[in-house]
Amino acid sequence: MQTLPDHFIDTINAAIENKQPLRIRGGGSKDFYGNLQALQHSSILDTSTWQGVVDYEPSELVITARSGTPLAELEKLLHDHSQMLAFEPPHFSTAATLGGCVAAGLSGPRRAYTGAVRDYVLGTKLLDGQGSTLSFGGRVMKNVAGYDVSRLMTGAMGTLGVLLEISLKVLPKPAVERTLRFQASTPEALAIMRRCTAEPLLVSATCFHNDQLYVRLSGAESAVQTAHARLGGDEIKDKDDFWESIRDHTHPFFQEGKSAEKSLWRLSIKPTTPPLSLPGKQLIEWGGALRWFITDEDIDAAVIRKHAADAGGHATLFHGNKTAIPVFHPLSPALLKIHRRLKQQFDPAGILNPQRLYIEF
Repeated sequence: MQTLPDHFIDTINAAIENKQPLRIRGGGSKDFYGNLQALQHSSILDTSTWQGVVDYEPSELVITARSGTPLAELEKLLHDHSQMLAFEPPHFSTAATLGGCVAAGLSGPRRAYTGAVRDYVLGTKLLDGQGSTLSFGGRVMKNVAGYDVSRLMTGAMGTLGVLLEISLKVLPKPAVERTLRFQASTPEALAIMRRCTAEPLLVSATCFHNDQLYVRLSGAESAVQTAHARLGGDEIKDKDDFWESIRDHTHPFFQEGKSAEKSLWRLSIKPTTPPLSLPGKQLIEWGGALRWFITDEDIDAAVIRKHAADAGGHATLFHGNKTAIPVFHPLSPALLKIHRRLKQQFDPAGILNPQRLYIEF
């Protein structure tokens, strides 16, 4: 009986021979994400059964697991040792896997204060588009000089290789967490968020919606108490449920953004940007650096992307009609050239998730 990596290699070789695109899929929790037109008639390379923790020594603050390992299972193991994935990855469903988490490169509410997915990836093992097994990085925390290929796989949407194993740095869970709520206008909320960034207030998440600003504090009990006294605000009791709803997009705002005839846009911009004059409903995270907008489906995407570019960032169509416009912000000619060269190097036949990331390849 073949082991799963052998099955992956056979599938890749068959795809090359038949010139058949492959859709790399774990739990399917992010099937909606990215450009999907080129994958409608593709074969599926299923990684969901390639599961298991390969190596974990809590004292080393590093865990290595196979790509199909359920994210919930991994986080349960870390929780049992009072540790966590500090970038707080979204699940979107109970089927979410570690491989999909890294391939999508999405981070949750804690990202602006502890770092992104790529900041915690130490090493990867993968299959490239020629069926070759490649290993990059390692299982120890160290400074990396030169080209960090492991982190290059983060957010690549499976276009450069099939992730097999991933080593991640983990962090201890905070002793205490408390969430404060403030009544505020958009300018007032952004001002408070800037203060949270400028002062040592132990902030680990912020969220603003419908004139309500939520600020999460994380740390030692005495320090959290001091920060609460300095900031003010009312403590909420259902804090875990609230932040989970923001992380996993089960909050009513995101549910509305998934409805028909609506589009949900994700704008990553400079946190100091004043309120944007875009139509529709808004939710703000990451101290002002992440701004979600629900708009009518017929709004001009170029207008939204110009607002994002003028604010030093980019705009992604998260939910909506993805047949008419590219999902991800168009690249500059120089960056597009680099991406083409990377794609050619790792996947010369162009069979791995073609156009899922950028429609040019």
